[in-house]
Amino acid sequence: MRFPVNGLRVVALSLLALLTAGCERVFFHYLNRGLAPPAESVVFDAGHGLSLDVFRAQGATGPAPVVVFFYGGAWQRGEREQYRFVGRRLAQNGILAVVADYRTWPRAGFPDFMGDAAHAVAWTRAHAAAQGGDPRRLFLAGHSAGAQIAALLGTDGRYLDAAGLDVRDIAGVIGLSGPYDFRIGGKLAPIFGPQAQWQRAQAANFVDGDEPPFLLVHGDRDHTVDVKNSQELAARLQARGEPATLLVLPGASHFATVSALYRPQRQPRVLPAILDFVRDPRATR
Repeated sequence: MRFPVNGLRVVALSLLALLTAGCERVFFHYLNRGLAPPAESVVFDAGHGLSLDVFRAQGATGPAPVVVFFYGGAWQRGEREQYRFVGRRLAQNGILAVVADYRTWPRAGFPDFMGDAAHAVAWTRAHAAAQGGDPRRLFLAGHSAGAQIAALLGTDGRYLDAAGLDVRDIAGVIGLSGPYDFRIGGKLAPIFGPQAQWQRAQAANFVDGDEPPFLLVHGDRDHTVDVKNSQELAARLQARGEPATLLVLPGASHFATVSALYRPQRQPRVLPAILDFVRDPRATR
């Protein structure tokens, strides 16, 4: 179905209203309507009942780059099935996409969900070739809380190390509207445990010069996670001589960075930036 311009605006505002009203299931059902299921759903951690969805690259003539995507939800909610539109969009553009679950609060808090994410990355690297992917081109990506997880995996090596991997196994990190140097308090305090460990959740604290390249995308009208998070992390990476591309979207909201994978024309810079980064993460942009 095609909508006129004004109609598209009404639809977008209606969807935003659903999201902000907490009607997330209805919202994501709309985004994923008509999309084919993943090529495969796999239990990667039977002990914790965690699975991941595999979306095989379309049109690939050789081993495809691999992106493991972690969804947002303030570390308290979210399901991989809600982000089928992300996996499908990446797969349509020649990427082997994996959308992975992790435990959320109150089932688990920090740093347990980091171990879940690292385990999903380890499974992906071990099985990428069998799914048509290139394990040497393994990228981490996420939106909001998922971006925090991806970025921390890429800066603090202890989580990948515990899963039998190394930060050097990661080709790059893609963060969409992520918190990387954020205030913990209020409802977040129980999720991140004793105050003495809060600094361990901040990716910006672990930049020491051995990080993979980063692509950070953020809207300058994000009222959920301030754009300064991405600006600060990019500055710290660049100060250490690490490739870091910062894309700030004028007038864009918190969800705009990931909804660009549902309707790319609404934020036409996002998908090309991701594809360019995956193609050559160390290029100067």
